[in-house]
Amino acid sequence: MTVGATPLTQTALLIELEPVVAKNLDRHLAIAKEWFPHEYVPWSEGRTFDGVLGGEAWTPEDSPIPDVARTALVVNLLTEDNLPSYHHEIATLFGRDGAWGTWVHRWTAEEGRHGTAIRDYLTVKRAVDPVALERARMDHMSAGYVNAQGDEVLHSLAYVSFQELATRISHRNTGKATGDPLCDQLLARIAADENLHMIFYRNLLGAAFELAPGQAMRAVADVVSDFQMPGVGIEGFARKSVQIALAGIYDLRQHRDEVVMPVLRQWDVWNVTGLDADGEAAREQLAAHMDELERAASRFEEKREARRARRG
Repeated sequence: MTVGATPLTQTALLIELEPVVAKNLDRHLAIAKEWFPHEYVPWSEGRTFDGVLGGEAWTPEDSPIPDVARTALVVNLLTEDNLPSYHHEIATLFGRDGAWGTWVHRWTAEEGRHGTAIRDYLTVKRAVDPVALERARMDHMSAGYVNAQGDEVLHSLAYVSFQELATRISHRNTGKATGDPLCDQLLARIAADENLHMIFYRNLLGAAFELAPGQAMRAVADVVSDFQMPGVGIEGFARKSVQIALAGIYDLRQHRDEVVMPVLRQWDVWNVTGLDADGEAAREQLAAHMDELERAASRFEEKREARRARRG
């Protein structure tokens, strides 16, 4: 427990939370469904591309998927592609031993099939330019990913609690936006994985609120105030994000109402007791930021509606 004003060290947090990790790992393994990426890919629809095998070059007309859905698919896939960097970051932070280490490897194994399945689907369906996709993958993975939370355990747990849910919603809405039942089915399956990952991390930080309420509240306030998706390093990410938001695939309203608010309610942050002065200040900061998110989401919705009205 936090004693007086003395915060728990990062090592102490990892040790104190390990039984919670073990319990939630057992829960996760009991309810996670086995699934196989190859079953979600219509292999018989594939055709050879141009290049060394002399097939047909890709053209946008190869697929009826709308341009904005294609953009979202590429962003989602490139985000998944950076898994080696994500694994490095969490393995370094949480360690590779005990329940923490078992979870790190299990999470990585489950996440690994997401990129495989999406890429196979996009390639077989000729939904995106495979040359541009591979170049973007090389650029994005060459830059890697660095955990913005550093070695701060609670900030990292807070971040992934929101990020996994955001990724779930992004995948789910992208599938719907494609207009392709096969893609919708695949991304719904991936979104189910992301939801279980969110629950795992959300439960850990929920336990941290009992263990060190002030530190947990500070972590949540900091993360919510400066949240960025892990794909932020993708070339043209800001422009692509605007396109995705305008299409209603993932926007500020969804971020506030479907990602941040449900997780905050689950932690019951407005009624947490035992906060120190910094924890109380963090809760005030969090409340102010939620109000600002509401204003920003409303402004964006008004501008989007005006834009749609101008276009008829």
